[in-house]
Amino acid sequence: MASERRVRGAQGLSLHVTERGDPARPTVVLVHGFPDTSAVWAPLAERLAPDLHVVAYDVRGAGRSEAPGGRAGYALPLLVDDLAAVLDAVSPEAPVHLVAHDWGSVQCWEAVTTKDVAARVATYTSVSGPPLDHAGLWARRHRTLRLADLRVALGQALHSWYILGFHLPVVPELLFRMPRSSALWAWGLHRTEHVPTDEQWPSPTFAADFAHGVQLYRANVRSRLRHPEERHTDVPVQLVVPRRDRYVSPALLEGLEAWTTRLWRRTVDAGHWVVRTNPDEVAAWVRDVVAFGEDGTEAEGLRRSRVR
Repeated sequence: MASERRVRGAQGLSLHVTERGDPARPTVVLVHGFPDTSAVWAPLAERLAPDLHVVAYDVRGAGRSEAPGGRAGYALPLLVDDLAAVLDAVSPEAPVHLVAHDWGSVQCWEAVTTKDVAARVATYTSVSGPPLDHAGLWARRHRTLRLADLRVALGQALHSWYILGFHLPVVPELLFRMPRSSALWAWGLHRTEHVPTDEQWPSPTFAADFAHGVQLYRANVRSRLRHPEERHTDVPVQLVVPRRDRYVSPALLEGLEAWTTRLWRRTVDAGHWVVRTNPDEVAAWVRDVVAFGEDGTEAEGLRRSRVR
């Protein structure tokens, strides 16, 4: 059975938090991306809850959490402060194991490279989301006339076409407030990636979630891409890399070894929503890294996938 609570995040915003499993066991905190809610994690949470304390929350502006009043309220430091508030509420005494997807991964990279928050994190599993600073530095490295660099840069540009559209005023919000936008989104995910859907995901709040979520791009992307800085963390990182990701190419995730003292790379034949299509594999990988974080045990599969 899942229990629910409210946690007061940055700027006093109320965040909706769901917990499963025994709080005495190691805590795994699941952070969703755009335009999702914590419901995206249901298949994974069900698999992890029998032997772990599993926490998922709706990020600000999504699902049953409150939304800030404007674009500035979606800045990465505020998202990190929200995460810190959740950690204080659900695991005040022990570090947690972060698992994040898409924009959840972006904000959790920010968290684990922020000293005070990183001290609260035992391990981090990142799925389909690089640090924005890394994306900016990656783009600069590939901004050459070498054919290989041009090919890779063009490939990622084609993956990222939608980001330009999200910076248009009003248009994205109006487009996804059209009737049956949630049903069309679900149909598109099933058709392109065979993603299983249910009554809770995509969320009934999909149109509002999308309208709020585009502010993540507007509040953060341009500034970080223009002035990227390399950051580092001592938190062990497990990187899940879907080969068929339509938005974050595997090439964009190259070079993240420089960001952490220990990194494992798990490559999987799946699309962007691998947390929904391959929950058994992801659950097994999360258990492996939790075991490492708790007692230093490096399972064979984890050992084989170690990059650094």
